[in-house]
Amino acid sequence: MNNQTVIAVVDDDENIRKLVEAYLHKENFRTIGLGSAEEAWALWTSDPPGMWVLDIMLPGMDGYELCRRIRDEAEVPIIMISAKDNEVDKILGIELGSDDYLVKPFSPRELVARIKRQLERWERLQQPQPAAALPSPSGIELGGLLLLPEERRSFWHGSEVELTSKEFLMLKVFAGHPNRAFTREELLGYVWGDDYFGSDRAVDHLIKRIRKKIDGLPLESVWGHGYRMREGQE
Repeated sequence: MNNQTVIAVVDDDENIRKLVEAYLHKENFRTIGLGSAEEAWALWTSDPPGMWVLDIMLPGMDGYELCRRIRDEAEVPIIMISAKDNEVDKILGIELGSDDYLVKPFSPRELVARIKRQLERWERLQQPQPAAALPSPSGIELGGLLLLPEERRSFWHGSEVELTSKEFLMLKVFAGHPNRAFTREELLGYVWGDDYFGSDRAVDHLIKRIRKKIDGLPLESVWGHGYRMREGQE
């Protein structure tokens, strides 16, 4: 795990923000403290950090909207913190793409432990996947979809499509096993790792983003089960 990863801590409560940063500094992480989502978005567009710790209740743009905007562009790890202990709020955070959700008041040591866990998972995601778990690293074609794993490039009917790491890995699983129906739990294991402890709604959110980027992709829902990609249908 790279402790030189820059972690942005976004919270309008300066005391909480400085406390979290202090604990991260003890672990040799570099941090940037921000008091609003607008400041955070400006940072993202100019010099994006390697990870985010986002409070939900922020002045102006809230943490949900900031999370959605970031997640639409990248798979950078995101942990949400909030005084809201409602299951609906947690589910919404996961659906919008957060990797974890921690309720205030929380132990700073627990937050640091979760940050380390997410960074370790992120680094594993960047590594080549075992051949037994995923398709061959050579080009994978399914209908109008072409994936080039060694180059990490994807094409839909000849036009290149920009995908995040998780989006690419998800399509790699489907394209390597046409017509096979995967459960959400299986997809979580392939894409997020067997030790992922968040909601399986993360799968639904990722599928939604893939469908938005690739119109006409034969990726269909299997009621009561999960998802599959049909061969020969577009």
